[in-house]
Amino acid sequence: MFTKFFLSLREKGLHVTMGEFLTLQEALDKGLCGSSLTQFYYVSRMILVKSETDYDKFDMAFEECFKAAQKETEVSAEMLRWLDKSDMMEMAHEEARDHLNKMEGEGQMIDKDDVEQKFKQRLKDQDSEHNGGSFWIGTMGKTSFGNMGGNVGGVRVGGKTGYQSAFAVIGARKYRDFRDDRVLDNRQFQMAFRKLRQFSSRLDVPESELDIDGTIDKTCNNGGCLQIVMKKPRKNAVKLLLLMDSGGTMIPYSSLLNDLFQAVHKSNHYKDVKTYYFHNCIYNKLYKTPECENGDWVDTEWVFRNIDSDYKVIIVGDAAMAPEELYSTTGNYRGPNGGLSGYEWLQLVKRHYKKVVWLNPKMAPGRAPWREAETAVKEIFPMYKLTVDGLNQAMVKLMVNK
Repeated sequence: MFTKFFLSLREKGLHVTMGEFLTLQEALDKGLCGSSLTQFYYVSRMILVKSETDYDKFDMAFEECFKAAQKETEVSAEMLRWLDKSDMMEMAHEEARDHLNKMEGEGQMIDKDDVEQKFKQRLKDQDSEHNGGSFWIGTMGKTSFGNMGGNVGGVRVGGKTGYQSAFAVIGARKYRDFRDDRVLDNRQFQMAFRKLRQFSSRLDVPESELDIDGTIDKTCNNGGCLQIVMKKPRKNAVKLLLLMDSGGTMIPYSSLLNDLFQAVHKSNHYKDVKTYYFHNCIYNKLYKTPECENGDWVDTEWVFRNIDSDYKVIIVGDAAMAPEELYSTTGNYRGPNGGLSGYEWLQLVKRHYKKVVWLNPKMAPGRAPWREAETAVKEIFPMYKLTVDGLNQAMVKLMVNK
């Protein structure tokens, strides 16, 4: 059983060493877990998991290996399907509010042990879907089990959190959002972009910030008579150029790219942000809008001349193009290429800008032979997968002083 647990953890992506696993065996030998599966869960997680970003992977491996030991409270996939009424959530909340307020007002006490015993019995006896009512595991009723019901306390099974009064939740992956390999959302974009900070007090701005240390020194030297000293505020001097692939194979990632765009432009701590678009590869025109319409563009060489080399560049694209689009001087099917191949244009970008990273929403591992263009682009720019961990690595790369 424990060998299977070790292998399952490795399969889920946890870097568990043999030494750590032997430490867990030692903890078992010393009786630190007692005979409690719950205690074993917490002890093993404490020993084997190094970061909260791996909690979800650990939970999946634990469930896979020890679900038979939890069969008394195991919920079948069919029951979870019965309980999936997410489209009726708002209506259910409205109907349940009065009942919840009444129960809270009456101060009804909840016997957790009694609820859990009844829940186990219902799991054994129930063979059909139930909505409403006050006995079976279901939705929108007054029973202590299920979801979207009008009951304070109980066991929530599936569904989404509502009044947050349940003392137990079955069928929920609590740490899914902690993972560092999941696709990003707007908040995570903004958190990662905060790493792009390069403060400077040499900007041409008025002295509008109180210099506390200077004020103290001047006041002391002035015999204790207050002497105010002002200084220039330290501002983020980072300038950012964002180049985004649009259309074609990037269409499934439109929402993700919109979140990235919004996060960049809501981060008002940058000195300057410029955004342009391209289709598949950068050629001698960069588009002003994601529609990439002919004529609504600027010359890439104009960008080189007018957007200084100290801008940090983030290129976002899946690099999923035919090899001729990258290597042929006639491979640009969307507009002119100025007599150069896409590969040569990318090299010009690298030559002009000191700091460039490429973010890829579906990067293949290693040197994928079926994605020749992606492999070639990786040789020009450091490429990172568009996940929480990938974006954080890219931001660190942009700020390294090399």
